[in-house]
Amino acid sequence: MSSEGEPSSSRFTLEGIDDVEDFPWENEGEGSSMSWERYSHLYDIMQMGNQAFRENRLDQAIELYSRANNIKPSDTIILSNRCAAYLRISHFLKNRPPSASEYRPLSGLDPTTHAGLALKDADKVMNLQSNSVTPYILKANALILLEKYEVARDVIWSGLHVDPRSCPLLNLERSTASTFPRRSHVNPQRTDDYDCTVCLKLLYEPVTTPCGHSFCRSCLFQTMDRGNRCPLCRTVLFVSPRTCSISVTLKNIIQRNFPEEYAERRLENDSLTNPGVDLLPLFVMDVILPCQKFQLNIFEPRYRLMVRRIMEGNRRMGMVIIDSSTGSIADYACEVEITDCEPLPDGRFFLEVESRRRCRIIRNWEQDGYRIAEVEWVQDVHPTEGTPERNDLMEMTDKAATFAREWMKAAQEAAQGDRIRLAELFKAEGLMPSTWDPERFSFWLATLTNRRPSERLDLLRLRNTKERIKRGLVYMKAEEQGCRLQ
Repeated sequence: MSSEGEPSSSRFTLEGIDDVEDFPWENEGEGSSMSWERYSHLYDIMQMGNQAFRENRLDQAIELYSRANNIKPSDTIILSNRCAAYLRISHFLKNRPPSASEYRPLSGLDPTTHAGLALKDADKVMNLQSNSVTPYILKANALILLEKYEVARDVIWSGLHVDPRSCPLLNLERSTASTFPRRSHVNPQRTDDYDCTVCLKLLYEPVTTPCGHSFCRSCLFQTMDRGNRCPLCRTVLFVSPRTCSISVTLKNIIQRNFPEEYAERRLENDSLTNPGVDLLPLFVMDVILPCQKFQLNIFEPRYRLMVRRIMEGNRRMGMVIIDSSTGSIADYACEVEITDCEPLPDGRFFLEVESRRRCRIIRNWEQDGYRIAEVEWVQDVHPTEGTPERNDLMEMTDKAATFAREWMKAAQEAAQGDRIRLAELFKAEGLMPSTWDPERFSFWLATLTNRRPSERLDLLRLRNTKERIKRGLVYMKAEEQGCRLQ
């Protein structure tokens, strides 16, 4: 218990945690890997979780939100709602009089642990949705419950930059100013003690190793791509991006005392993780067409660095091949999105990726070992809606779709003894786009047969949807005849 003269978070009232957000009844649209059945199940779990929260059955609400998070990780609504439930429990336990335990003893986690779990969820939401005021409200409440008042005040002020009229943040700011007065301190002098010994710049998102040395998080793991030793003292380290957390206290000290320099470091880091709308990091391997889904094992140090940066940004990169006719990177590539990323203990990444759209490479250059390209996004030249040419294209697409379904059914029957081929056919069938998008459908059609890289590159360069559908049908008929001859 706090003495009479000390501030205590038990006097604190939660702000902005009166209710939770309802989960939307809508799937993620085209390109979503979640079926309607799975999304409906997720929606039902969230409905039950929200009802439990509103009926103050908070333990049950947390269990349901955790089940929902297992189905769809990194969803801001799921994480925000679970965070609110953790905050409610922590606040209740902090305000519960000690004598109440004589009549109804409690078992389970203590209020500090619940507040710590709430803080973790709030940090995740903030990383995913920093332009919203909600994560700032959640994080400030959690920090006050953890009695980290100075850090909480910094979070409140950051949130007020996002929404200066936020009533919960204004109420929190007033209560922390009156109940938990700021301690006076003198800013430390800027010395190289706050520099990373790898990049020789101000520490950004610092991590401290078990041997006691601090580095920028990105710098440490970039050096560990070539060996698992501390860059300074060469002690063997057993850390990974998944398990190594940012040194929150050190980060807050640096950010509070050197705000302008730290903001510059943030901009520098953001330029690496989000290169820009028309800039794309390149994975040089093969020609990929839109409407493909496949797996990658990333083991080269340069691509491990690239993947870490991509995962902190928009999860997208370009897949490209070395053109055998020129000996340099091909002029066309395909953008892919990382839908699942599993870091392995030895530093490799196991990825599941899905191809999205094609682009033409204007120029490319090397950055930290991997290649970055300036691109322009490419689409077919489509006939105008309502014209005879457009009607012919739509009719051709429908006929091709009918043929493709029959072809796939026959191919699946022929592949009954080949489990790998059968799995490929079922996966391709699940990726079949609507015929209302002839361009996307034409690429999908071309993925049904195994083509040489040069043929796939020609398909990427082609701007005529009708011609691409014709080629896809020719490839399928040739493979069908080849199967029959066997």
